[in-house]
Amino acid sequence: MKTALRYALLLTLLSIFCLDASAARKRPRKRAKKNAAEAVAPDTVVYIIKYVQPVDTAEVPQRPKFGERGCTDYSPEVRDSLLSGWYRRNVVASYDDFFDRYVSEDTTANGSDDATPDSVYARRLQQLVSPVQLPYNPIVRGYIARYTNPRYGTISRILGLSQYYFPLIEEELIKAGLPVELRALPIIESALNPTAVSRMGAAGLWQFMPSTGKLYGLEVNSLIDERYDPVLATRAACRYLKDMYAVFGDWMLAIASYNCGPGNVNKAIARSGGGKTFWEIYDYLPRETRGYVPAFIGASYAYAYHKQHGIELTEPPLPLAVDTIRVTKLMHLGQVASTLDLPIEVLRQLNPQYRLDIIPATGKHYTLVLPQEYACRYIACEEEIQRKDSLYLKEYINPVNVAKKRAATSSYLTHTVKRGETLGYIARKYRVSQQTIMRDNRIRNANRLSIGQKLKIRRR
Repeated sequence: MKTALRYALLLTLLSIFCLDASAARKRPRKRAKKNAAEAVAPDTVVYIIKYVQPVDTAEVPQRPKFGERGCTDYSPEVRDSLLSGWYRRNVVASYDDFFDRYVSEDTTANGSDDATPDSVYARRLQQLVSPVQLPYNPIVRGYIARYTNPRYGTISRILGLSQYYFPLIEEELIKAGLPVELRALPIIESALNPTAVSRMGAAGLWQFMPSTGKLYGLEVNSLIDERYDPVLATRAACRYLKDMYAVFGDWMLAIASYNCGPGNVNKAIARSGGGKTFWEIYDYLPRETRGYVPAFIGASYAYAYHKQHGIELTEPPLPLAVDTIRVTKLMHLGQVASTLDLPIEVLRQLNPQYRLDIIPATGKHYTLVLPQEYACRYIACEEEIQRKDSLYLKEYINPVNVAKKRAATSSYLTHTVKRGETLGYIARKYRVSQQTIMRDNRIRNANRLSIGQKLKIRRR
């Protein structure tokens, strides 16, 4: 009996041992099958997670969150400087972006302008889709060649100035609901020179005559001439162009009337037998106007496709980032320049409408344009600036001094020509036309000025 029990216990232990061994053999075989299936599956994506050492955030400067105190610790001057840099970068970026995105690169070999086929010019103008028609013909080609000629550098300088003037011109055109392409008109009128004066007395970016400027709301007197104000003159030009388009219903005719007046355009239409387009009345227009519209097309082409002709811009002499201050008291630009340590030439460039450097804010307010980085400094020093009025404006504060000053001074002053000075530079400095200087000094050739030469300059 005992022997039978021993054998039964031994068989039970052997059976348990065999079951554990078989289970141990089956488990590795299962894993091997699974791994083999994964190895041969070509479409399975395997993600490998790599351990990265955490960065010590205490050593990395964190940007202040909204509402925290850190971002308000800057002084107004520092914020002005940051705004100036931000605006300047955006202006330059938008300028580059315009040509990169909206003007397609041309793969045609340029070579010389004479070798470029007419079909290339025609196609490029056609790609500038606009309500203002930009046709191509031999007359237009001549003006394209004139503007893209690298010897003159006209478009190079205009491209630089356009970074300052075109944003404000485009803004006013858009507000008035006019085609943005009309921004090229000041190129023809003044080459984007806000102090330009013609022989006939037209002045400013848009070359308004005094009577036309007053008709469209521009103030013109001894102290201020708003024909020189880029913003106000652009608004007046928009109203004029809108009126002309309402009369003629064609942008080319509206542009022609800007040059010679609506009366001459209307007479040309009558003499042509009822022509409805600029080219139909071309032969009956004044000689200058016949070239005016083709010049507009040529300037529009050169501005858009200057890169295809290897033309690079000249850096503008004006600060691209500016701000506007409201002035409510009589003020001289010298008060601002001396207090802010800012060259008065910069103020004159940004505020060419003030003929004698005086802001006549007695009965109404006027604007003063400053470089962006000086705006808050002006506000902080405004009381100090106004205290200098007796130094710079004593003859205007006390009318008795005006009569004494006029009696003590002649109607002319003398300028001695220095090295590098041109007649154009001298005319801009004293804000008189070159023709006036040449007439008063009996100069026949504007390019023949000698160092040390005495010039009579008419007082304004």
